[in-house]
Amino acid sequence: MATIFTKIAKGEIPSWKVAESEDYYAFLDISPLAKGHTLVIPKNVEDDYIFNLDEKTYEGLWAFARKVARAQKAAIPCKRIGVAVLGMEVPHTHIHLVPLQSENDLNFRNEHLKLSDEEFKSIAESINKEYEKL
Repeated sequence: MATIFTKIAKGEIPSWKVAESEDYYAFLDISPLAKGHTLVIPKNVEDDYIFNLDEKTYEGLWAFARKVARAQKAAIPCKRIGVAVLGMEVPHTHIHLVPLQSENDLNFRNEHLKLSDEEFKSIAESINKEYEKL
């Protein structure tokens, strides 16, 4: 059975797409720690543990995530883009890319933001615009 992230990447479930390639997909987290919090996934591999990925998929995922993070940094006022790989809540490898002002911003126990559809749309479009420039 396909994971929710596979369904998102296939367009079966709506998402706020930030970037996409043939093998990878990036979309805004619907319960973000910060504006621009993005999830990056492999489209064709549903393994829930990043270190189980084959080398090509693993390296490609990180290269794609790097490009997305560079686009985020250009689009979202922040000091850094934080990275987390937890993989506990959805059984599909995913990388969290979170715009940070301080290290505390990457604490998943922090209160998550509630954003309007208009805010999600604007953020996704601004990151995608920067992504397309790279």
